[in-house]
Amino acid sequence: MNDQQKPTHGPLKGIKVLELGTLIAGPFCARMLAEFGAEVIKVEAPGDGDPIRKWRVLKDGTSLWWSVQARNKKSITLNMKDARGRAIARQLALEADIIIENYRPGVLEKWDLGYEQLKADKPSTIMVRLSGFGQTGPMKDQPGFGAIGESMGGLRYVSGHADRPPVRVGVSIGDSVAALHGVIGAMMALRHRDATGGREHGQGQMVDVALYESVFNLMESLVPEYDHAGVVRERTGGALPGIVPSNTYTTKDGDNVVIAGNGDAIFKRLMLAIGRDDMAGDPQMERNDGRVARTADIDGAIQAWCDTKSIDEALAILQAADVPAGKIYSVKDMMTDPQFLARNMFEQHQFADGTPVKLPAISPKLSETPGHTHWMGPGLGEHNYEVLKSLGYSDADIAAFKADKVL
Repeated sequence: MNDQQKPTHGPLKGIKVLELGTLIAGPFCARMLAEFGAEVIKVEAPGDGDPIRKWRVLKDGTSLWWSVQARNKKSITLNMKDARGRAIARQLALEADIIIENYRPGVLEKWDLGYEQLKADKPSTIMVRLSGFGQTGPMKDQPGFGAIGESMGGLRYVSGHADRPPVRVGVSIGDSVAALHGVIGAMMALRHRDATGGREHGQGQMVDVALYESVFNLMESLVPEYDHAGVVRERTGGALPGIVPSNTYTTKDGDNVVIAGNGDAIFKRLMLAIGRDDMAGDPQMERNDGRVARTADIDGAIQAWCDTKSIDEALAILQAADVPAGKIYSVKDMMTDPQFLARNMFEQHQFADGTPVKLPAISPKLSETPGHTHWMGPGLGEHNYEVLKSLGYSDADIAAFKADKVL
């Protein structure tokens, strides 16, 4: 039994998902459902397929990212400019429990695949729609990548140092956060459908996920602070404003250490550990609001101590004092770290040619129904025959589709 013949496991076993999307947000959303047992059929354009197949570092012409982003998915190719391709997609959509798409608003409607169009034939339809600005509003038709969502949603404005332009996080965080909102929405919609009659008679719904709103949802107390107190949160580098001490410091060997000593009891332990008994016993610093007024003094004391310690010395002392602290990891650090290894955060797989490769393990970890990687990202159109046969098409039909470039 090869990997692709293994039975599907997981809490979503029996759930069918149709993925109509490219790149990051929609495919990441579908990826998580596939990791936990859903049957995910990904529709790609004939020829090149999803552009992410060619992004970043390649192995034999295919992105290593693809190995993760498309694991456990089935790939079929459909020419959506051809009425027969659209008809096949519609069949798949009406059979699916969940449809995930991240086209611009209006595209699916042109293909007779919009939510209202599918709902008319199948009221239990659940559609997760991920877009830059949502399905409504004056900006709905504008292109909106994750970088724009991060900017409009407020994340970029507060990222970086005050005296420099805003910076981006080193990964596509806006797309990924939107994808997670899509997963949450899909699970809530599925729960509601099943509670109102199930696949045949339940009530479906549209999950409208906007990238900028998903980022905005992470922005903590930004709105009430501005509305009530007129405070605009600004860039503060490695510090966490208003919560002291919580910052990034440099050790004598040039490494960076994050120290979060902002709990009242933790602050005392931290000050005693670095030899600042005076600060540990200062009544003004007993509570966070008092420490905020002395932020510069506290950060200065911690940095002066770090100037005398290597990263390993600093961490050993802080851990012994039960103070939250950590080195800033690169992927190289992660791959040999005892905590990552103890938690089995890497999976060993191999490419078709036998070359070994590690993939990140699946999160979150469920005790009874954990996620599994049954196969890495599929070849373009690898499941055309299997999927079309399941829809009732004959070998002759499939051959005609190939000849006419429908697939």
